[in-house]
Amino acid sequence: IHSVKGCNFCYQITMASECFSVQVSSDGLRLRLLDQRILPNKVQYLEYDGCEEVAKAIKEMVVRGAPAIGAAAGHGYALHAQKLVRLHPDMTRDEFLKKMEVAYKVLYESRPTAVNLAWALKRLHAKMMDTTGKSPQGSPVDLVRVLVSEAKQITEQDVEIHRSMAENGANLLPAKCNVLHHCNTGPIATGVAFGTALGCIQFAHGVQHKNIHVFVDETRPRLQGARLTAWELMNLKIPMTLICDNAAAMCMRLKKIDVVFTGADRIAANGDSANKIGTYSAACNASVHDIPFYIVAPTSTIDLDIPTGEHIPIEERSSDEILRPSNESLVAPADVSVFNPAFDVTPAKFITAIVTEMGVIYPPFADGLRAAVEKSRAKYHH
Repeated sequence: IHSVKGCNFCYQITMASECFSVQVSSDGLRLRLLDQRILPNKVQYLEYDGCEEVAKAIKEMVVRGAPAIGAAAGHGYALHAQKLVRLHPDMTRDEFLKKMEVAYKVLYESRPTAVNLAWALKRLHAKMMDTTGKSPQGSPVDLVRVLVSEAKQITEQDVEIHRSMAENGANLLPAKCNVLHHCNTGPIATGVAFGTALGCIQFAHGVQHKNIHVFVDETRPRLQGARLTAWELMNLKIPMTLICDNAAAMCMRLKKIDVVFTGADRIAANGDSANKIGTYSAACNASVHDIPFYIVAPTSTIDLDIPTGEHIPIEERSSDEILRPSNESLVAPADVSVFNPAFDVTPAKFITAIVTEMGVIYPPFADGLRAAVEKSRAKYHH
């Protein structure tokens, strides 16, 4: 729903559930983010209306999950533009564009690995600059209207994209199977009704009525599997068992796992895929035990400008995430040396296939990934 009255722009993304992680307030002025740091103990939304606040929320993982980060950055960029016009109604277009360049940089630098963030910002910025070129006399008000509309369109398209991706991945699952899942890739990681890897499990269970059981890696150090995936699966009434990350190989050896499904934060042009730390271990274990290993991600996660995974920037986070899990008391000496990469890269040779909204891509990945990106751009006009 998008209404325009003078300089007051209001837009609302209608959600089917109160637990969607990225929303816009009913008056269309603020971004509402589900605070994923305190789940499953408490469901709480925090509100933001400026780029600095949204960037801080992304850095601090109030919102997480590559698609949800992209959605938050996109809406945050549009809402910041709206705030500028509201606070400075006499601002010239050049002044507005300069301030939006600053906002772009602030949001762009909030987290380096998830390419969806950069993808959303580039799409909105390109739309704004294209409008500027076509309408030299256009005012900041006109540009805000464009940004608000484009951010809304991204969310509307995400609904269709994740539903298609969920079906494509669900078709790969047998009628009865045990799935190993790493990290969190459910609706709270995407901001829409279906997740990525978990979306395939949702679709297989809820739509295709397959007999699915999920082994959920706890996913250290932030425990996204234990805190978030387990919570989502239990709410969805999908059978599951929580395991320690280092129990996955044993489960495979005991033939308790038939297939592995994970998401991705960035996929290089050759198929190398960056995802939550521990994904590479799961892929290696799956390869040893001859178990299919699938990556599930929208084409917005594919970065054709990066030839291999060696070029993907890997975020390193605070040592406190390991020393004080869940912000609790120290579990190691306070002055111990800590290495805490948030992601690792799974080489393409360990990946059975990559599932996107445009279909399932098999090795060698390069041509298929490029074709999928081109098809998506043509279909969704971005």
